[in-house]
Amino acid sequence: MDLSKGMPAKVHVQTTITQNNDTEEFVFDEKGKVVQMGGSYYVRYEETYQEDGRIPVTFKIEPNGIVTLTRKGDMTTRMRFEQGKSYETLYRTAQGNIFVDTITRHLQISYTDKPFSGNVQVAYDLFVGNEKLGEYKIRLLFTV
Repeated sequence: MDLSKGMPAKVHVQTTITQNNDTEEFVFDEKGKVVQMGGSYYVRYEETYQEDGRIPVTFKIEPNGIVTLTRKGDMTTRMRFEQGKSYETLYRTAQGNIFVDTITRHLQISYTDKPFSGNVQVAYDLFVGNEKLGEYKIRLLFTV
């Protein structure tokens, strides 16, 4: 299957956030697109919110197992996940920029053929300085 020009895909994203013993879950089922460039897969879609409208989201899945998540809206984020690694990222908000650290506790990527689909699972902790803001889990499922 040639994904160099992109193919429409069904995208399912489930995010679980645990902060101060409270857990919230967000689920998005959207139409998106999968593109393959330079060995990496790009999964693009728009999250739909009542108050904010639509926010463009891109997951970049590299062949070496690194995943980058980019969201562009009122708050723009670009987070990089690699098993056991910490990455600092700039979190742009209306109130100003904040540096946050993501520490990836778990990262698993799998693909299947016929139809081509992918399953990405990320579990990470988010810190500002030495203060842990929460524990996050993201599950991305896409099917072309």
